[in-house]
Amino acid sequence: MHIIDIILKKRNGGVLSHEEISYFVNGYVDGSIPDYQISSLLMAIWFRGMDPEETAALTLAMRDSGDTVDLSGIPGIKVDKHSTGGVADTTTLVAAPIVAACGGRVAKMSGRGLGHTGGTIDKLESIPGFSTEQSFETFSRIVRDVGLSIIGQTANLVPADKKLYALRDVTGTVDNISLIASSIMSKKLAAGSDAIVLDVKTGSGAFMKTIDASVKLAEIMVDIGKKAGKRIVALVTDMNQPLGNAVGNALEVREAIEILSGMHEGDLKAVSLALAARMIFLSGLSGSVKEAESMAADALDSGKALASLAAMIEAQGGDPNVTRDTGLLPEAASLIPVYAGASGYVTAMHTEEIGVAALLLGAGRMKKEDRIDPAVGIWLSRRIGDPVAEGEPLAVFHVNSRASLAESVERFRNAVVIGSKKPEPITLIHRVIGDSD
Repeated sequence: MHIIDIILKKRNGGVLSHEEISYFVNGYVDGSIPDYQISSLLMAIWFRGMDPEETAALTLAMRDSGDTVDLSGIPGIKVDKHSTGGVADTTTLVAAPIVAACGGRVAKMSGRGLGHTGGTIDKLESIPGFSTEQSFETFSRIVRDVGLSIIGQTANLVPADKKLYALRDVTGTVDNISLIASSIMSKKLAAGSDAIVLDVKTGSGAFMKTIDASVKLAEIMVDIGKKAGKRIVALVTDMNQPLGNAVGNALEVREAIEILSGMHEGDLKAVSLALAARMIFLSGLSGSVKEAESMAADALDSGKALASLAAMIEAQGGDPNVTRDTGLLPEAASLIPVYAGASGYVTAMHTEEIGVAALLLGAGRMKKEDRIDPAVGIWLSRRIGDPVAEGEPLAVFHVNSRASLAESVERFRNAVVIGSKKPEPITLIHRVIGDSD
């Protein structure tokens, strides 16, 4: 078997076999196939595409390129949840404690934020003392005892994805749907859970901008999961405005705690409850999604979900008192309101630009090695459909450094559209794909 034959086969529209896919993945990881040949193959894949069998084979080959996690020592069905990334998307910190409070087992490995999207690990690390670096034995014990643990990905989890993504990033081949799906699902399958709930974002703040593209990605990932023997469901959810009001790490933790404390209604709570219900149902803890929805609401309203979050924080070295006093979280030196320049209704938000505005304050990173400031960010005062008068606040900026403040404010102002007519309400959940009752 030779890599040039595989490149030519895909370039000419052929279907690659499982063996050919495993050969090029393993060869790239072990260094026997060079970057320039894999670059050529990626471009051929970008133009010619991959069918469902090829996409599943690529996912499994990537999964098996490094460590895989064995969660069989933890009793019960282990459930994972993944979001394709958005702005103010703090659903994990709300949904996972709800599931744990209902008797579920959430063993989750999460990533850091890059670009305009936030990362769960960065958010958790804004909690004083919290450690996302745990041994596998400690991770498993916390899941058994608490029902929930969230840690960073291990260094040798899916090394093929790390290498291939870096190459895709510099060869213009990131936006191929099979390559996107295999990248996401290889990590989810390697993480070892029995059931997976996917939150596929769509809209101006999402990687997939249209509902059709988001549905297609969701369908491909659900198909991969089923081929791998997992219980899996995908919700296609809206990202045409920030999901919550907080954009920034400590601010998002604060908002999640306030939702679990019963202080907030709104989109973030609604989507988190929907995801939690699917996680509960796939865990076999309810006989129907409707029953799971009731269980999730009860866990939140009773305070049990907040207690689950506090227990996880304490088990991972953090200060559980933050769940009672969010003032213990990092706070910015200055709070700067940004005011509306006209009266009317908020008719649209360019969500990715709002994420970039927060990044410019120091809440995110453009490169993996960039440092973030956990205290800074944006707290929205208005959402789509809200009335606003000229001179009223649209948001409050939480600021430590003013180096890029002017650019951040300008981007934010341009991202918020004010018109004379009240817009139609946003649909939060567009489609549900996969396991259902």
